[in-house]
Amino acid sequence: MGKMAIDRSQSTLVDAFLRDEMARGNRALRSVAPVIGHMLDSEGPSLFGDAIVARLRGMINDIAAQFVGELPLNPENSEMLKALVDVVAQQLASDETVVDHLYSVALEGHLTAKLKQTASIDPVLSPLMQELIASDKPEIAEIAMSTMAAQSRFAQSQNRMEMPVGELPFEVFSRVLDLFEAAPLGAGKHHIDAAIAKLKRAYDEGAGRIGLLARLSSSMHGGAIAALDLSHAGLALFASAMASLTGQPREHAVFACHEAQIVRLALMLKAAGLSAHAIEGQLAVLGGTKPLPDGFAALSQSVAQDTLREMSEV
Repeated sequence: MGKMAIDRSQSTLVDAFLRDEMARGNRALRSVAPVIGHMLDSEGPSLFGDAIVARLRGMINDIAAQFVGELPLNPENSEMLKALVDVVAQQLASDETVVDHLYSVALEGHLTAKLKQTASIDPVLSPLMQELIASDKPEIAEIAMSTMAAQSRFAQSQNRMEMPVGELPFEVFSRVLDLFEAAPLGAGKHHIDAAIAKLKRAYDEGAGRIGLLARLSSSMHGGAIAALDLSHAGLALFASAMASLTGQPREHAVFACHEAQIVRLALMLKAAGLSAHAIEGQLAVLGGTKPLPDGFAALSQSVAQDTLREMSEV
């Protein structure tokens, strides 16, 4: 009886710790859009990771420029073009859906570059990606090849601080088009409508990097847990597999890889089915130093799933 009481008490303490850390992480998530929005408005130095803010600013301006580029404007009037790009960029930077997604993209780009330096993890062709490309199942090999090409384009785009509109998830893509339409550009409605229609015709979510990564994770079925080895899978496939196995948004999976969100990452990996020992290995690759509670190893996968689901809804 005494041991059962101790175990129950320890379980309660672990649960309380996890919930407190998840609540802290949720507050940080909710603060991303307003904090980043403020920084994007500032031309001065940022305290919130200059590299990430620079990537964000570059991607927002690039998206704005892509839309303005679809309007029938005089390309020689550079001042007018810049003014219109600025108007659209301000609309984008003030939207939570857009900023949250682009923040996760910027963070992924930043972490990918960091992991290449600190852990020699190839940002494009990880060992697992090589195995999938060599799969004896043609459909998996084909998706893997397309994913590798998309990941290569992602690395190049991040280096240039660009964001092709076609790479946005459908929800974000739709929101961007709404913002384009609402932007006070002074252009005729038929020109705006024509530009939006052209972008819609060219859009294919399944052909984008995130769509391909999701398809590749799904094609692995139960084997997707093999992608939860960061050094073997690479960050892109690691995040997509973790999102797929836990039912969490991919943005949250990327966010969990931030060094300040180690507890969220540990809980997601436990919910995905990883052992405590394997989880410690992943935290070490990411440079996590925050200790997990003593009773975390005994936490069941089902309890981790319930905690993750409940706290993600808060």
